Amino acid sequence: MKVILQQTMDGVGHLGDILDVSDGYARNFLLPRGKAMVASDKNVKSLEHLKRVTAEKAKKEKLEVESYAKTLTTAPVTIAVQVGKENKLFGSVTGKDIEDALAAQGHTVDRRKIQLGQPIKELGTFTVPVKLHRDVTATVSVHVVAKQEAAAEAKA
Repeated sequence: MKVILQQTMDGVGHLGDILDVSDGYARNFLLPRGKAMVASDKNVKSLEHLKRVTAEKAKKEKLEVESYAKTLTTAPVTIAVQVGKENKLFGSVTGKDIEDALAAQGHTVDRRKIQLGQPIKELGTFTVPVKLHRDVTATVSVHVVAKQEAAAEAKA
């Protein structure tokens, strides 16, 4: 019996696959549990249409995310932190700090998408990847400066 999988199943196939399975497996397991539907002409055409619509929607979404990634990449972020002797940071700069700095500039980014391997614990300029989409990653330039320097730059 030919069936169309409604969900991904390990060892069987992926969502949308058209499989030829035994009649008993289809009638007793796949169909009653809603894991598959019979691959009739109507269902196959419906599946193909759904795949086309989903692909177009994903393409538009990816283009929007890519344009947002370009604007995010061109916006450097400056974070002023308190330092002690020999420019040692009190604490560290985390993804939350970068998210707040981006929000202050008008960019909305979830901090879980900021891929900061380790918190930043020193002054300097760092490039931080931000994964906006499974295929799109933007890089944000983060400048970590001492609070005294930031105040002097603001007055100048």
